[in-house]
Amino acid sequence: MLPYVTRYEPIQVTLQTDEVKNIPCGTKGGVMIYLKKFEVVNRLRKEYVYETILNYGVKYDKTWVYDKIHHEINQFCSAHSLQEEYIDKSDQIDEIMKEAIQHDCTRYAPGIEIISVRVTKPSIPRTIARNYEQMEEERTKVPIATEMQKVVMKEAETLKKKAVTEAEKDAQVSMIYMNQKVNEKESIKRQQEIENEIFLAREKSLADANYHRVMKEAEAN
Repeated sequence: MLPYVTRYEPIQVTLQTDEVKNIPCGTKGGVMIYLKKFEVVNRLRKEYVYETILNYGVKYDKTWVYDKIHHEINQFCSAHSLQEEYIDKSDQIDEIMKEAIQHDCTRYAPGIEIISVRVTKPSIPRTIARNYEQMEEERTKVPIATEMQKVVMKEAETLKKKAVTEAEKDAQVSMIYMNQKVNEKESIKRQQEIENEIFLAREKSLADANYHRVMKEAEAN
């Protein structure tokens, strides 16, 4: 290289993180939100350095990372509602953006490899944020109420089982008492029968003795 004649540019081929902040995002419903920070971890493969620089210059990442981020975010936001972006698909946006950026890089600039994408949760108007906070508060109350209901039902079930147990116990005691009374009456009845039998036997014995006495007297006469 000749000084002041030859110009060179250092090209990084290790992992690098490109960062874009405060990206405006207009939702399908017309609400304007902002993504505070968008980070793209990428790498330029050594074997594609010359081809990539030749086609897109040393600032290739401006075209395929920075500008691409704005484009993909606008595409995503305009096709989704605030509910989808802020709640439903907030955990999917990283992977969606990674695939979208990598798709065009693979097609037009294969030397650029997108390793990962990190997107912070969007900043939304305070009034709307408060609505979501109230929704979350109400949603939190549901499992608490459900658990309380389970506790009440469990207590009621316990009281019911206790009442059934007490009723069964009382019924068993009553049955035992009734059987005892029946046995006592049967015992008294049996005792009376035995006494009657003894009485009859005694009366019969007396009658027989009297009969024999009368017969003896008759024979003697």
